[in-house]
Parts: sequence; C-alpha cells; structure tokens
Amino acid sequence: MKKGLSTDDAGVTRCWWGASPPDYAEYHDREWGRPMADDARLFEKLCLEGFQSGLSWLTILRKRDAFRRAFHDFDVEKVARMNARSVERLMRDASIVRNRAKIEATLNNARRVLEVREEFGTLAAYAWQWEPPADERPKRLTLPVLMTMAKTPMSIAFSKDLKRRGFTFVGPTTVYAFMQAMGLVNDHLEGCHAREPVERARVGFRRPRR
Repeated sequence: MKKGLSTDDAGVTRCWWGASPPDYAEYHDREWGRPMADDARLFEKLCLEGFQSGLSWLTILRKRDAFRRAFHDFDVEKVARMNARSVERLMRDASIVRNRAKIEATLNNARRVLEVREEFGTLAAYAWQWEPPADERPKRLTLPVLMTMAKTPMSIAFSKDLKRRGFTFVGPTTVYAFMQAMGLVNDHLEGCHAREPVERARVGFRRPRR
C-alpha cells in the first residue's frame, strides 16, 4: 500500500484521511476538491474552516446541518443582517460550536462578502482569482509533498488580501484548506480513486469571472 493511501474491502483506494469513518469517506468521495462556484457553499466553507480552528474537521462535518440551520444555510445577505441578539441566541445553541469570536467572525465575514460582491459581482469570482497557476503545483502529489503544503504562496497572498478587506479567522492554513475543499487545487493523492474524476471536473469547470 502506498504511503498516504488506504484501500477498503471493496478495493476502493482513498487518501488516508478519507478512509473512515463513513462521514469522511462520503465527504472525500463526493465533495472534497470538486470545483465550486456557488457563493453560499463557498461562504459556508470559509466560515466552517474558521470554526474548525483547534478542532477536527470531523467534529465540524457532523455539525454541518446544525450550522446551516443556525446561519440560514449560509445565505450571505441573511447572515449579514444577524445582530448581537443573534450571537447571544447562537451562544445557547448546543448543536453548533459555541465560540463567540467565531460566531461574530461569521457575521462580520458575511458583511465583508457583500463588499466583495460590489467589486467582483460574486464571491466565486473573487475566490477563483486565487487559483494557483499550473507551474506552481507539484508534478506528482504524494504524501511527503502534501505535508509540505499546509500553506502555500498563493494561500498566503489570499489570506493577506482577505485580512486587508476585514475578514477574520482567515489565516493562510485555513485559506489553503478552503482552496483544497472548494477545488481551487486538486490535493487528492496520486493513486486515490477520486483524483482523476476531480481533475476532469476541474478541466471542465467554467471559472467564474467578475
């Protein structure tokens, strides 16, 4: 078995992190790395990566439906209208991560997304301008290579720009995780069954423009 890969009883080979439990396998196979241009899903992922800070992604994934209920399915306009009373209500909601700073960051970031939309038309058009060029990507993505990429020059630049615009909980590692999940890069390892389908999806994906 290649390092960083796991093969299940059905013969399906996945990146090691997507092998189990079933929640992870489903997310790995059907979502992670597939290019996304929907503003609500992009905003959701940016927020949930912030909530994950200090926690496991499995914890957040298992609470995702609760987060969607709490934040109006991450409708940017609705979240931007939430206020201090909303924060207090969510601080009593045990179905989500009750972290005041992260909840307040979600409201703040929704308002910043509205500003981004004024300039770029959509959050997607803004986010996809940070897709790294092919010559900045590794020719073969193995586990040792991936382990050196917790943050990248592009995620550092993206993070700096988000912070300049007033976003919070958007450090370069958080931003790179967002880029991985939303398909700005394909970080399924060589040999993972999802790598080629994700790459085909990226080739056929129409990049949003302002």
